[in-house]
Amino acid sequence: MGTNRDTGPGFLATGCLVLVIIFLPVIGHIILTVMILQDDLTTTEKLLWLILVWVVWWIGPLLYLLIGQRRNRLLNQFQRAL
Repeated sequence: MGTNRDTGPGFLATGCLVLVIIFLPVIGHIILTVMILQDDLTTTEKLLWLILVWVVWWIGPLLYLLIGQRRNRLLNQFQRAL
């Protein structure tokens, strides 16, 4: 009697891993795209950041969050919280 490899805990674990590895970064990129479009940047800056974030997907989002955001947006949100 053979075993069915399409069911069982191995299949479930692989499915969950695929969901986390593929869909979590895509959702993060979509959220970051909305942030870039709402940020106080010129159209050219927005386009360049979007290209960087989506083409260089492993480091682009980090670069935008560290150096690409306008400082006044971050400070305004912080001041509203106080």
